[in-house]
Amino acid sequence: MAAREISRMAVVGAGVMGAGIAQIAAQAGIQVMLFDQREGAADNAREGIITTFSKLLAKGRISEEAAQAATALLKPVKNLDELRDCQLVVEAIVENLEAKRALFAELETLVADDCILASNTSSLSVTAIAAQCRLPGRVGGFHFFNPVPLMKIVEVIDGLQSEPWVGATLLALGERFGHVAVRAQDTPGFIVNHGSRGFGTEAMRVLTESVVDEVGIDRILREQAGFRMGPCELFDLTGLDVSHPVTESIYAQYYQEPRYRPTVITRQRLDAGLLGRKTGQGFYRYVEGVAQVPVELPAPQVDLPPVWVSQVRPQARERVLQLLDTLGARVEMGAQPSDDALCLVLPLGDDATSSSIREGLDPLRTMALDTLLPLERRRVLMTTVVTEARWRDAAHCLFAGDGVAVSVIRDSAGFVSQRVLAQVVNIACDMAQQGVASPEDIDRAIRLGLGYPQGPLSWGDALGAENILYVLNQLHAFYRDPRYRPSPWLMRRAWLGLSLLTRES
Repeated sequence: MAAREISRMAVVGAGVMGAGIAQIAAQAGIQVMLFDQREGAADNAREGIITTFSKLLAKGRISEEAAQAATALLKPVKNLDELRDCQLVVEAIVENLEAKRALFAELETLVADDCILASNTSSLSVTAIAAQCRLPGRVGGFHFFNPVPLMKIVEVIDGLQSEPWVGATLLALGERFGHVAVRAQDTPGFIVNHGSRGFGTEAMRVLTESVVDEVGIDRILREQAGFRMGPCELFDLTGLDVSHPVTESIYAQYYQEPRYRPTVITRQRLDAGLLGRKTGQGFYRYVEGVAQVPVELPAPQVDLPPVWVSQVRPQARERVLQLLDTLGARVEMGAQPSDDALCLVLPLGDDATSSSIREGLDPLRTMALDTLLPLERRRVLMTTVVTEARWRDAAHCLFAGDGVAVSVIRDSAGFVSQRVLAQVVNIACDMAQQGVASPEDIDRAIRLGLGYPQGPLSWGDALGAENILYVLNQLHAFYRDPRYRPSPWLMRRAWLGLSLLTRES
């Protein structure tokens, strides 16, 4: 059934999210009634929106006529029965299943049978919310992100009993609001919160292995991999009282799926009250809201030995040889290194120790370099478990020779970025396999909702699906942990040389 035109709607819950939804609806020319059971909350929300319009007007982002027209469409109401003529009611109340069910039960006694009841829930099942409704087919999810006017993405969620016209109407409305509207099935975390599992959980796994510290992992994933924020910065921003329970909830809802397994690190910090910025202490300490980040020490200055580069991955080796040439390094080109050479391996999904053993190299003077990502950005070196300090410092000095920052980490299968990116891509692939949403919508929603430089499926294509698959297979073999098992979606497309965005025929 085709989408229906909406001209009158209501928002129940006039907090930050509800006010944001009301603002963009009014700006789209829709009459919006605001209701909140808290005395004066709806009026305050309207005044806050008007203040926002004034700021936008001062910055030239909205005309005076548009601000006045939108303001005229905002109407606070004191009783739910004033919503009788609405074509759509969006609830943005407390994230509690019974509270949402009770609200919808009351609304069903008031509104017409063709009025859509939409939930802005971020974590609850739309199907469960609708289950006790008289007409569950008219219930859908309409999940916005904070701040609503700036986060240009909205998830439209179909519950098991949702009528097709409900989702179609909400999709059209989201686009009318100026947002990218994506359609998802009712699964834990929907698209964005589900897709975000790979970044934070794998980063915390890296920390539990003492591969690198909090500052180091943030620098690597921000500067080498290109994420807008590092995982520890992000946890501090959102607050562990918000992010950790979501992680536990999705893990539980998927019946302990290993890919989503939380770590003790965030649980302990939550128990200790180290929530992040809001408490002044999280992974970082905050003074007047500013994170206290230690200055990165300069690279050691040492005499440079000759360097020998592994020949196992010829294309990666060629890129490294070109870089070494610009750095003025003395490169040994023999089949085996001399006794005086720094040995450089280029593992994909492997660790430095096993790579040195496999290639018959001296692990005392072996270092590994991550070549999956561009070498023009922050470079990541990795020691074996026995690499001597002088060889570690020599590699650090060498690869920092042109001013590019270098991180030196302890041994880890898959370095840091390889591990995290492989999980991000693999989880998105499994979402496509499950039919959570179309591959295109998964890519768009995660890119916009999480601020990633690329959607995870596009990112996987850019890195090479075969490379992601190889990393996962190596991690799975090394750790023997099912969290690293590749998705069937990824495997089949890597085998056939297809884009990860390719749908089933």
